[in-house]
Amino acid sequence: MPDGFEVGVSTAAFQIEGAVRDDGRGPSTWDEFMAQPGRIADGSDASIATDHYHRYREDVGLMKELGVDSYRFSLGWPRIQPGGVGGANRAGIQFYDRLLDELLAAGIRPMATLFHWDMPEPLQHKGGWMTRDTASRFADFALLAGEAFGDRVDKWVTINEPTTVTLNGYALGIHAPGATLMFDSLLSAHHQLLGHGLAVQALRSVGVTGGIGITNVHSPVHPAKDTMRNRAHAEVFDLIHNRIFADPVLLGRYPRFPLLSRKLFAPLIEVDDADLKIIAQPLDFYGLNYYMPTRIGSGPPADDTTPDGVAAGVRLLPFHIQAWPEYPTTAFGWPIAPEFLTETLEDYAARYQGVLPPVYITEGGASFDDVVAADGSVDDADRASYLAEHLAAAFAGVEGVDLRGYYVWTLLDNWEWAAGFEQRFGLIHVNAETQQRTPKRSYAWLQHVLRERR
Repeated sequence: MPDGFEVGVSTAAFQIEGAVRDDGRGPSTWDEFMAQPGRIADGSDASIATDHYHRYREDVGLMKELGVDSYRFSLGWPRIQPGGVGGANRAGIQFYDRLLDELLAAGIRPMATLFHWDMPEPLQHKGGWMTRDTASRFADFALLAGEAFGDRVDKWVTINEPTTVTLNGYALGIHAPGATLMFDSLLSAHHQLLGHGLAVQALRSVGVTGGIGITNVHSPVHPAKDTMRNRAHAEVFDLIHNRIFADPVLLGRYPRFPLLSRKLFAPLIEVDDADLKIIAQPLDFYGLNYYMPTRIGSGPPADDTTPDGVAAGVRLLPFHIQAWPEYPTTAFGWPIAPEFLTETLEDYAARYQGVLPPVYITEGGASFDDVVAADGSVDDADRASYLAEHLAAAFAGVEGVDLRGYYVWTLLDNWEWAAGFEQRFGLIHVNAETQQRTPKRSYAWLQHVLRERR
């Protein structure tokens, strides 16, 4: 492990906190979405989740025992600003005050994400990220958070995975708010990026002491066959998944769109230069979530299955995602291919040479069908191997990328969005009925690695 390399764990408020009606918290888009029949694979909801809201001290204690340097968590927007406008909910501020103080007392540096998908429902009723005004409301929230916590947060992430919010939330309807706008959803991408830039300005205006960045999920894209048609569709997917989010942030412009596909990107063609200037605020770091590579083939998919769930709209697309049969897979069916983490870093070194700030892998992890033994233990050797391979790839680094850390997704078995409790990513097993926490073999393995480092 390189000297100074930061190892942490990541979580998201809606997936672990529970207490959705406690202490003045307002409803979010996900509260509304999960109440709709058929939206969540196992029919569950996150009203309790892992009850982190009441058990945060226990969870911080488990992080301290694990030996991580940092904890990436998200601030629940509906908990702090229930209506998405106006002043802060005092009880929400007090909860995160207690969490931050507990982390600092344990010697763990806080990385706070402002938006990890739980928008206040009143803002969604007005159009959510499809409405330009939401970017300004997000900046107001950033200002509240910066004023309250700016003296204690080590690093700030403005938005988590605008790619996923756009594709799964607004294009395909897999995630909240469940819209199926297809390529028209790209307007929500621009408004998220604008909200990011305005949030950076808001945080800096109140003098937060921590570094500021954004986090997106990136995937190296390969054509299924080396044909002109397959290469063209792979290029379109690379634009959708990677470049329309990274280019404006790091280069101050949207990428050039191929002539034959320009109409698909109409919402991003004529963008005000003033918006791009706001989006391209100087950053202290860039967060990169890596899970898997993507293989693209021409022609519509045979069924409505995507890596994140079922979406009937995908059958209208002129391309499809193909499997990687040469690699083992997670319980989600995602290929386990750590060498593509290296390729992702190489892509970023080439594309953003000279402008790429320090990079953190802000999420990396895997779901597996964990088996609980009679004594309550979980021998998740597959997860330990996954982490060993991906951490080794991160430690090796890539020339041209100042890679400073890796955050494991995730600390606890949580409520995994549209998959409900069916997918388990945690280093710690959580019994959904008793909320008992049981560290898995992967926890013990990582604990050993971190102790040996010191």
